[in-house]
Amino acid sequence: MAQTCAQGPINSFEGHVEIELLPGFDSLPSFDEDAPTFAENALGKALHSSQFSEGFVFADDSGLVVPALGGAPGVRSARYAGPNATDAERVAKLLGELRGKAGAERAAYFVCAIALAARGRAIAIVTARVDGEILESPRGIGGFGYDPVFYFSALKKTFAELLSEEKNLYSHRGKAFSKLLTGLSSL
Repeated sequence: MAQTCAQGPINSFEGHVEIELLPGFDSLPSFDEDAPTFAENALGKALHSSQFSEGFVFADDSGLVVPALGGAPGVRSARYAGPNATDAERVAKLLGELRGKAGAERAAYFVCAIALAARGRAIAIVTARVDGEILESPRGIGGFGYDPVFYFSALKKTFAELLSEEKNLYSHRGKAFSKLLTGLSSL
């Protein structure tokens, strides 16, 4: 959803990676996330940002996909209710679009794509997904974005009700980052 770029030394991978925000990130030229897929947006951001770093850079793109809405909010998850909308406004729009839908029509999944690049060259792209359903009203106080309405049946909680350890283990971001770390062990 948000532009995320970080860098870190990945010299000797032994289960530990140091990650830091790309120095001067706020002053770098922005990257327009206008690709049709999460992976393309993540890769574009990583390649763009890697021009400003000597080390490895990773970037992610993520969002919510609701098949009954033709895949919306999708890659426009952060802009679904307009460019300056709040999380509450995005959730309200989603719930309005799903009004009257039940059962399988409320199925949804979160997607996260993470791309790793160095000096303008793609190193890896990983993706992960977690399936759930959209509730009729928000539950929980944690998380952000669509977390309060995304029900994860395996734990019988919304993402906003998960403990941070649970979310790191089961979320699309946690799974994608775990895949990336596993892949890095072969570098």
